[in-house]
Amino acid sequence: MTENPTSLPSPLSLIIPLQALAHGTGLPLPGYATPGAAGLDLAAAITAPVILAPRQRRLIPTGFALALPVGYEAQIRPRSGLAVKHGVTVLNSPGTIDSDYRGEIKVLLINLGDQDVTIAPGDRIAQMVIQAVCRVEWQIVTELSESVRGEKGFGSTGISTGVKPSAASAQTGATP
Repeated sequence: MTENPTSLPSPLSLIIPLQALAHGTGLPLPGYATPGAAGLDLAAAITAPVILAPRQRRLIPTGFALALPVGYEAQIRPRSGLAVKHGVTVLNSPGTIDSDYRGEIKVLLINLGDQDVTIAPGDRIAQMVIQAVCRVEWQIVTELSESVRGEKGFGSTGISTGVKPSAASAQTGATP
């Protein structure tokens, strides 16, 4: 694996041990595509193209393993371009990598589109976001505090914003 030149130090940076695996040789390390990116791009560590037929899922290796510090997780998320252009997404999104996992990071892709999609060796297939994790302790109560929403669940807030876009903003996608 090679270093990603767009990796920049930040006041919120974290040093994480990464083991590059033999079948990932030549791939870039997970890296940020732009200085403002939240997710690190992950590449497919495969030796031959993989064809994802419609509704088919495949576990794609990335060629590296991590040692996340206790108190952190890695979230594996879809790449928006693959999703919008081809219908390819991460099936268990976000996939959680726990701090005590030491195996190769793999991405479970599914093709929700209606045409075959080819994943080539080295293609950027997903993104990884490192997050702090809060540990909880339960406080058993006989009753919960009230809220405006209460027990209203799925769909209870509706879908309408109550705002009707003007003709100009509807054509451009801009909001009033």
